[in-house]
Amino acid sequence: MRVLFAVFPALAHTAPVIPLAWALRNAGHEVRVATHLDMVRPVTDAGLAAVPVGGSADLAQLADFGRNPALRDHLEGSLAVDPEHRLDWGATWYRMTRVFAGLRPMLEELTGIAVRWRPDLVLWDPFCLPAAVAARLSGAAHARLLWGQDNVAWLRQRSQRYTAQAPSGGWPDPLEEVMQQLLEPYGLPYEEELLLGQWTIDPMPPGMRLPASVRYEPMRWVPHDGGVQVPDWLHTRPARPRVCAVLGTAGRGRTAPPDGRLSAAELFASVAGLDVELFVSHHPLNAEGLVPPDRVRLLDRMPLGQVLPQCSAVIHHGGEAEFSAAAVHGVPQLIVPTPFWGEETAADYVVRRGAGLALDRAECGREPLRASLAALLRDPVFRERAAVLREELAAVPGPAQLVPVLEELTSRHQRI
Repeated sequence: MRVLFAVFPALAHTAPVIPLAWALRNAGHEVRVATHLDMVRPVTDAGLAAVPVGGSADLAQLADFGRNPALRDHLEGSLAVDPEHRLDWGATWYRMTRVFAGLRPMLEELTGIAVRWRPDLVLWDPFCLPAAVAARLSGAAHARLLWGQDNVAWLRQRSQRYTAQAPSGGWPDPLEEVMQQLLEPYGLPYEEELLLGQWTIDPMPPGMRLPASVRYEPMRWVPHDGGVQVPDWLHTRPARPRVCAVLGTAGRGRTAPPDGRLSAAELFASVAGLDVELFVSHHPLNAEGLVPPDRVRLLDRMPLGQVLPQCSAVIHHGGEAEFSAAAVHGVPQLIVPTPFWGEETAADYVVRRGAGLALDRAECGREPLRASLAALLRDPVFRERAAVLREELAAVPGPAQLVPVLEELTSRHQRI
């Protein structure tokens, strides 16, 4: 069968697509990945066929969220969902619908590709509603491919409950305007599957799933680091515990922990005396002009799939890629959640499972960080519980095991 992926123009949304795309390729299916011009290179570097959509200028601002701090800051934290504590869900849902609207420039090209190429299945990023419209017009089966917790479904159903209880005309759902702009040119009526898919592929642990009436097909997260040259030092047996600190991708790319609460000097000082090797990602630390002390290695890129198997702990902001890679490799986690999407849920989940600790970002100074890291390294229960989590995730179907499920669902939902 022919499978078209539609991806939001950001690397964090592109990398999770690659393992499933290759599983489908290896099973003999044709695969193409539609994305903005700026994200074509990561797709082609992975050996997959890329289809540029949206025009270089049309989606430039959205594509730039992954690089431009001035654009990131006004969205910081605004799409996070915490069902137990989140009170301003209405404002969050409104901002979510604005992201949907921002992908509208993909609609005409995606529709043209789908009608001409005739995919059997379209797998789309939760933000890429134009892909659902394109699938509907071409007759393809279609499903969402998540890269984190399903904030869209939770917010949508929260909005529906509110609308059902509100007086008539009391609150116009902001989704209506977005869907009208997408559907009116093609004379299509609104169907809920155009927002939530005919089904949804979920790479997050089932215990992290938000309450939503959606058909989920679980898929084990497979870390994708891109092409990487393995350094010689990774072939040596560690002389002391290795700790990985991932600092460059929190909340649309801001250094984590944010707001300058943990400088490079403080990070280095926090591990002094712990007798560990510290691997630190990311160029932001280089800007401070500090020379890293002994047993601290700065990496421009952090190939988590290569580094984590040798690590005794990982420090990160709660991002989906970092949390999932650590869970898959059974590494205890110290999370300083920087809320943008599901970071707080990841931190709560790790703590609840006993596989790590969490620090409030406002309290993340050198002493709390040192004490928490020392506890992770000292207490074997954290590694034992992280190993239990790893074994549970190993039982979740991987991308290759999901392929027959997708074949069956496609035959059932395809409109021929």
